[in-house]
Amino acid sequence: MLTSLSIKNYALIDNLQVSFNDGLSIITGETGAGKSILLGGLSLVLGKRADLSSLKNTDEKCVIEAVFNISNYHLKSLFKAEDFDYEEQTIIRREILPSGKSRAFVNDSPVNLNSLQLLGERLIDIHSQHQTLELTSNDFQFQIIDALANNDVELQNYKSELKLYKSLQKELNGLLHFQAEAIKEHDYNTFLLNELVEANLVVGDMELLEEEYETLNNVESIKEKLAESYQLLGEEQIGIISTLTLLKNSLQKLTGMSSKYEDLYNRVNSSLIDLDDVFGEIDGLQENLEANPARLEAVNAKLQKLHNLMQKHVVTDVSELIIIKNNLEEKVSYTENLDDTIQKKQIEISKKEEELNAISKAIHDKRSEVIPSLVEQLQTILKDLGMPNAQFKMEVSFGNDFFANGKDELSFLFSANKGGSFNELKKAASGGELSRIMLAIKSVLSKYIQLPTIMFDEIDTGVSGEISNKMGDIMLEMSKTMQVFSITHLPQIAAKGHSHYKVFKEDVNDVTQTNLMKLNHDERIVEIAQMLGGLEMSSSAIAHAKELLN
Repeated sequence: MLTSLSIKNYALIDNLQVSFNDGLSIITGETGAGKSILLGGLSLVLGKRADLSSLKNTDEKCVIEAVFNISNYHLKSLFKAEDFDYEEQTIIRREILPSGKSRAFVNDSPVNLNSLQLLGERLIDIHSQHQTLELTSNDFQFQIIDALANNDVELQNYKSELKLYKSLQKELNGLLHFQAEAIKEHDYNTFLLNELVEANLVVGDMELLEEEYETLNNVESIKEKLAESYQLLGEEQIGIISTLTLLKNSLQKLTGMSSKYEDLYNRVNSSLIDLDDVFGEIDGLQENLEANPARLEAVNAKLQKLHNLMQKHVVTDVSELIIIKNNLEEKVSYTENLDDTIQKKQIEISKKEEELNAISKAIHDKRSEVIPSLVEQLQTILKDLGMPNAQFKMEVSFGNDFFANGKDELSFLFSANKGGSFNELKKAASGGELSRIMLAIKSVLSKYIQLPTIMFDEIDTGVSGEISNKMGDIMLEMSKTMQVFSITHLPQIAAKGHSHYKVFKEDVNDVTQTNLMKLNHDERIVEIAQMLGGLEMSSSAIAHAKELLN
């Protein structure tokens, strides 16, 4: 509930501070006294957008602060989701700076306007002519029925499952679109893949092939050089091995004389062993080396194929070709198995449809069950509000499509007059009738769900006498379970309030200001008497005012 409101430097308000109680609070005042200004200031706290014209003094900032007791509103999850600091006595502050910028705070922590609006909707319901038009909205009509049907859990489950269902459908559509495009590319991708598979790609293979090609392409030259090397090493008289053997033998005779000679001997012997090994390898290479034109042609063809593939795919080595081959294998395989993937996704969607249908049917059944009770309650209340022939015809039919709140299509028809035809609310009810219907609906809802503080802004416009008295009784009954404000011009309603506030204008230093004050019992008598008979109060008006208050 709203416990206090402070407004500084807003429109015609210089500095206003007021505390509120639970129950039914009445706000009265002459036309033009500033009730709309008060509502405007309160709307800013609830997240309405502001502009520089809101400032009374454009050199100073405007500050509006409201304190709410939210202990019974079950808002901890909202505070957590929006990262607010939760306090049972929550303070919301809105500041409009002279620059035109605005800031908002919840319990002294800065918040954005969207978050503030979410919170504001859960704190105060300002009923105005605009909200009355919501009655003609299908969404609002469903909200009324679902509140009575206690469909909150089912609707949460439905919305959660619907989100998953739409996600699956999106995935399926993506697969179908991909399949349509993939089929066009499949043959080409298969051709590219076959080319790479036939190339038998192996990392490092190209370097080996290039080496083999160089060998096969230069057999005669290599043979000549190997023969020359073989002769230089192995020639019997002047070959390197023969000479080195003589050197080794000479040094061997000196090994016993000094370790220095022994070291030389060992080094020469080691070199001789290495050269012997080299000599043997050269001999082996000569024996195995022979011209092979067929193999040369095959190696050249393989190299040419690899070069062509690298040029075609714009890469520089075989390892990159292997990556491309692997990617193509995945694409071709995915495309070839796409039918199975699509079928599995369709089965998932079918199962989700079954779950949604079951939840939707449960929602439908509960709605159908409570509609007769809702109709009866509304018609009973409207009869007391001067609409004795008001009738509703509400039906929910289980449709084929999944909507945001189930599969139901709602027919919400109304007839105000006996013998009249049923029609949509916006066509069948006048503005005054819509206001009374809205009051009746809020009255019914208050019995089933915890409504936030509600502020009726002149909902009694166009009614008087006994009907206004009944409207006051309804608001008084609602105030037993919630905080209710009523801005009214009718003394019958004003007299029913637990608290009474008056909006008035006064001139301070030749400047007009709007203010709000709480009336005591005697002041309420005066105010109600003036509402009955004008500023020149008669004794009968005062007596009537006392009678209404008692």
